[in-house]
Amino acid sequence: MRGGPSHVDTFDYKPQLQKDHGRPSHYGTPWSASPWKFGQHGDSGVWMSELFPNLAKQADELCLLRGMHCDQPAHAQAFLQMHTGHFQFVRPSMGAWALYGLGTENQNLPGYISINPTTANGGAQNYGSAFLPAAYQGTKFSVQDSSARNRRIDRMRRGEANPHGINNAVNALLSKSDQRAQLDLLAALNRDKLVRDVHNPIIEGAIENFELGFRMQDAVPEVMDLSGETEETLKLYGINEDPTDGFGRQCLLARRFAESGVRFIELGHGTWDQHSNIQTALADNCAETDKPIAGLLADLKRRDLLKDTLVIWGGEFGRTPYSPDGNGRDHNHKGYTMWMAGGGVKGGFSYGSTDDHGYEAIENKMHIHDWHATILHLLGFDHERLTYRYGGRQMRLTEIAGSVAKDVLA
Repeated sequence: MRGGPSHVDTFDYKPQLQKDHGRPSHYGTPWSASPWKFGQHGDSGVWMSELFPNLAKQADELCLLRGMHCDQPAHAQAFLQMHTGHFQFVRPSMGAWALYGLGTENQNLPGYISINPTTANGGAQNYGSAFLPAAYQGTKFSVQDSSARNRRIDRMRRGEANPHGINNAVNALLSKSDQRAQLDLLAALNRDKLVRDVHNPIIEGAIENFELGFRMQDAVPEVMDLSGETEETLKLYGINEDPTDGFGRQCLLARRFAESGVRFIELGHGTWDQHSNIQTALADNCAETDKPIAGLLADLKRRDLLKDTLVIWGGEFGRTPYSPDGNGRDHNHKGYTMWMAGGGVKGGFSYGSTDDHGYEAIENKMHIHDWHATILHLLGFDHERLTYRYGGRQMRLTEIAGSVAKDVLA
């Protein structure tokens, strides 16, 4: 959820903030209460705001991380740190580390897919492989809502676009046999160079990626085709409905990619950067994503996939509990909420907390390095041992920090 979702309006209920609305804060601007009602949901009694009525039905699956914090209140730096563990240097993304450690289950699809990633805030670095071999970088897919998709179909009819969510997914200029001959020649030339170089991970990655691209021509159209899904399933995700169609398609494709053996899938939405007009803009963001996310959790659960699939929700930081004009909230990296579900975490559970107003994490604080260490643990790794030698030393996602939050483990 790009831009920093407001935790005090969604998952972090602060009665004291409600009481102190309009009073001067310690930061020079008035405290600003949430305009939305909060309630307890599920057997666990998890507190959530009315902005997520569908997700509230899945409250007992959610593990809320309410003591999150990171190092920078600027979007680009916080976004990069969330994805790579660093904001000063180019480093492999979390998805690349996961794929490097886990390997792939499907030789005809990328092991790491990023759907609708932003071109800002570090752009491709957020799903890149940096010094890891190129085969571990994320592959960008584009998924559009129904109106944009209809425009794309019109362009397809004119020969200006393809339907597969990824550019050049199918080669319309060469037959399969001609492509195979072309790839065999390229591979032979690359292997000759590899023999001369002895070790060249760039060449090795190029060979693998060319071969994967060839195999994807059959797999991508099939997995991107939703026509075989039932009407009930489409409705569960809010597909063909306004305003949920676009993100609903992302969520359903995430399930299909996971079923097909893709190891790591990231979905992008928004902007959640509400310095002003928060009552309308945040409500719109939540309306677009609430039903699709709840549908994804419900669908994974009924297919017996949720226990093996770690679902993570969040943005690069949170928002302040005060407001200069009462109409928006500023950046807050000192305390915010993310959540996880499935994949071995406790459901219906809250870990960590911010102060009485929701400004700063004070209990069971979870830094981004701790978050990464915990995610890697849930995927089966010791974050200190998942390393790659580069620049004369063993590199890892969590650098020289990070502790697993064992209390969140089921």
